[in-house]
Amino acid sequence: MSLLALDGVRKSFGGVTAVADLSFSVREGAVAGLMGPNGAGKTTVINLISGLLHPDTGTIRIAATDIAHAPPHEIAATGLARTYQNVRLIAGMTALEQVLAGRYLRRDTSLLASILHLPAARTAMRAARDHARALLARVGMDHRADTLAETLSYGEQRRVEIARALAAEPRLLLLDEPTAGMNAAESAEIGRLVHALRDGGLTVLMVEHNMKLVADFCDHVVVMNFGRKIAEGTAAECIGDPAVQEAYFGRRHAQH
Repeated sequence: MSLLALDGVRKSFGGVTAVADLSFSVREGAVAGLMGPNGAGKTTVINLISGLLHPDTGTIRIAATDIAHAPPHEIAATGLARTYQNVRLIAGMTALEQVLAGRYLRRDTSLLASILHLPAARTAMRAARDHARALLARVGMDHRADTLAETLSYGEQRRVEIARALAAEPRLLLLDEPTAGMNAAESAEIGRLVHALRDGGLTVLMVEHNMKLVADFCDHVVVMNFGRKIAEGTAAECIGDPAVQEAYFGRRHAQH
């Protein structure tokens, strides 16, 4: 069963077509990879799915709901969370506080109860802190819960950002280049974390340049170039496709 489905999605900026008639789906409980060279349109696709942009034509569905023209907060309420190419943590907040900030969609008490520090609000806050610590443990960062986020290493900040996304209790997680700037060992750690999230019931769509990471950790792959889908299938099928080889390495490499 598909949790995410794009059908005939197109997005242009002036005279430039960033995404052209794109169709693909992501099976529930899978890790899907969205690959392509720089400028292929991958981040535009993630922004369309999350509601930061709206397509000119086409449909985008999460389960049975067409979210193509819904605002981001409504899309998030369907069970979607995302990370960004550049880490977006809030300065002056600890790792734990970052994750607590991700709970805003799941607030269990009213704003008035929180302001008045009513017993229900205090109980809810304790539960939220416990849940945030559990999420940090899930990404291997519970030992850094009380550390200011800006003092963490780049890889640690990435993990905190993923924990914050998980705080919204999504069923679909979009990761935009989660291993950018990481070495091979750090990238593999993120890959194993993504697999663990999948095994815990999450569906993941991951934008990624790292072919080895995609080959090792993605169940299904879509490859784009100049806004168009040029290949789809298993990682091995896509990486071996002549069109993908040409897009990444040039025609001469593809012929030899």
